[in-house]
Amino acid sequence: MEIKNSTANDIDEIFRLYSLASEYQNSKEGVVVWPTFKRQLVETEIDENRQWKLVIDNQIACVWAIAFSDEQIWEERNADAAIYIHRIATNPDFRGNNFVAIIVGWAKEYAAKLNKDYVRLDTLGNNEKLIKYYVNAGFEFLGMFDLKNTDGLPGHYKEAPANLFEINLNLDQKGTNN
Repeated sequence: MEIKNSTANDIDEIFRLYSLASEYQNSKEGVVVWPTFKRQLVETEIDENRQWKLVIDNQIACVWAIAFSDEQIWEERNADAAIYIHRIATNPDFRGNNFVAIIVGWAKEYAAKLNKDYVRLDTLGNNEKLIKYYVNAGFEFLGMFDLKNTDGLPGHYKEAPANLFEINLNLDQKGTNN
């Protein structure tokens, strides 16, 4: 297993995984479904080394993106030194391997190297199973928030409140956070 930056050669596979993730979300009752993301978004993330992949046996098992700012979602908390994880999509052939725990471990190390204080992510809607999953992966659930400004965000952010999660690396180093 290896974690490395995605490349332009991975774009078709990334979008295949996004499509499969949307189909999976659509099969679940009451879950907010991802829209079709803009290709330029992923191309920019690749160019900026913010699109990542977990590779097993030369296959992309999981992808995700990171950001260093997420002002519309995190509002005043965006002033904190953080990395923000977005769009985790798992290849169905590799489901059940708890990649979120692997991504969390990687993200904590990556953020610490960059002198960040937090690892954060968000989801949408009242998906209690997913909320519990992220809490079990080490995130603190901060609650559900109505976003003040969704202009320019992918369309699904207009559909439901945002669930905000974070790992405070300063607390984590003291052993008081997972």
